[in-house]
Amino acid sequence: MKSQKAGKAFHSIQHKVPTYTLLAVLMMAFFACGTVASEEEKKVFHYNESNGISSLDPAFARNLENMWAVNQLFDGLVELNDELEVQPLIAKSWTIDSTGKHYSFQLRSEVYFHPSIHFGTPDSTRKVTASDFKYSFLRIVDEKRASPGKWIFNQVDFEYKGGFEVVNDSTFNIHLKAPFAPFLSMLSMQYCNVVPQEVVEATGADFRSKAVGCGPFKLAFWLENVALVFHKNTSFWQRDENNEALPYLDAIKIEFVRDMSAEFMGLVKGEYDFMSGIHPAYKDELLTPNGELNKEFHERLNFQRTPFLKTDYIGILVDETAPEMQGHPLLNPLVRQALNYSFDRELMVRYLRNNAVVEAGHGFIPKGLPGYVESANYGVNYDLQKAKDLLREANYPEGEGIPPITISSTSDYVDLCEYLQHAWQKIGLNVEIDVLAGSAHREKVAKSQLMMFRKSWLADYPDAENFLGLFHSKNFCPDGPNYTHFKSLEFDSLFEASSLMPLQERERAYRKLDSLVMSSSPVIPLFYDQVSHFVSKDVLDFPTNPVNMLDLKRVQKK
Repeated sequence: MKSQKAGKAFHSIQHKVPTYTLLAVLMMAFFACGTVASEEEKKVFHYNESNGISSLDPAFARNLENMWAVNQLFDGLVELNDELEVQPLIAKSWTIDSTGKHYSFQLRSEVYFHPSIHFGTPDSTRKVTASDFKYSFLRIVDEKRASPGKWIFNQVDFEYKGGFEVVNDSTFNIHLKAPFAPFLSMLSMQYCNVVPQEVVEATGADFRSKAVGCGPFKLAFWLENVALVFHKNTSFWQRDENNEALPYLDAIKIEFVRDMSAEFMGLVKGEYDFMSGIHPAYKDELLTPNGELNKEFHERLNFQRTPFLKTDYIGILVDETAPEMQGHPLLNPLVRQALNYSFDRELMVRYLRNNAVVEAGHGFIPKGLPGYVESANYGVNYDLQKAKDLLREANYPEGEGIPPITISSTSDYVDLCEYLQHAWQKIGLNVEIDVLAGSAHREKVAKSQLMMFRKSWLADYPDAENFLGLFHSKNFCPDGPNYTHFKSLEFDSLFEASSLMPLQERERAYRKLDSLVMSSSPVIPLFYDQVSHFVSKDVLDFPTNPVNMLDLKRVQKK
């Protein structure tokens, strides 16, 4: 079976020769300039993005693929280190007043945007100032922009000094309506990166592909669906502990090969420097049944993993005003609870994910965040009889009267959906699987156009509020991440009050909120993920962190 898979993957790569040839020509042209060294002599970090990248604009950094790319080009006020602690970035320091509502950031004076013709000449640049942050943040909340990150600034008091206040070029203030403990870490999100007004206004919608930031790398070229190349920003302000300029790499090359087997073979053959995640197409070749790296790869790869602040789940649209949901049995919480009880998560992660993830048996909040309780069980344990009893209580004995249910997913997660399909047949349900392209699936989920969908939520910042925000009624999509349109006055009241509570009290509130979600079951938690990185032995100092953010500014290659 191994050789069959590998042969199929190699065959896929063979058929992509024209693309790789074009890419090689483009890379040679990119690096060739007088006596400048060829690509082979440069330190170029290669990886594949099978799901594609839709935008380099921070305003639309709503999925991991976009976030990884945006993080190389842009910077914000603060960032998280690998321990998820807030660290200074463009803001060298900050203060929070005694009320907890007013933040004042002191900006560095040595941060400049990448060169752009829109600053005067192709080599012209400009210093980043407080006005740039005001423009960037107002752009996120602009209704016309329709940024999915608008909800981040729900706590900002726009009636007090406009919410975002420019004191001078180096002092930027933010004013909140009330104290909100997670706010500082929220500013580390890619939505909050700074952009230059001149370039955004000159390029319009094309800023997505003509992005100019101030990060460690700058955009070289983007041949969509083929390759995206970033070049080292030689004027980047940050330096290491030895006063050596960052980044160490000369360039980043991202390819868009959709065949995951081909991506795996590219890693094995040394064409890619790293690969993230476990895919059914290659999991048995890479990993043992216990989730360890197979011995045959020990000389070529490092396997780096850490608990991921991410929950994979099935979402259910519980909006009775949606045309497809009017009168549907899925609007009954007892039916949704029955779905939660009716499948064995432990078996699922063992056989479908080689124990490389952890079954989500303790609610929606993942392990590693305040509010997660190892001993908690909110109705997600496997109990087939309980599931049947709940359907009977809901007046749907053995599933009678429940029309066919459709789970929408992408091809990468069909195995999970088929597992659920089989489990739910045991309680009398007829389940169909609708496989969508990644972009179409994301768009339909974001617009609440799917009855039931496979989705994951990863932490944008290290607070359980980030996960519970998916169920706040004020976050109904498209203005926020409440894709299920769950609404509960009790939940909303406690959720809004929790932001004002001291830490221990807030943790208790988070546990209560998690239990409220699971008692209604607008979501069916599947597993808590782990960050799994397969990294070439030629790569040094590759970071693996609980939010799976790709930060390449300190990465080196032999």
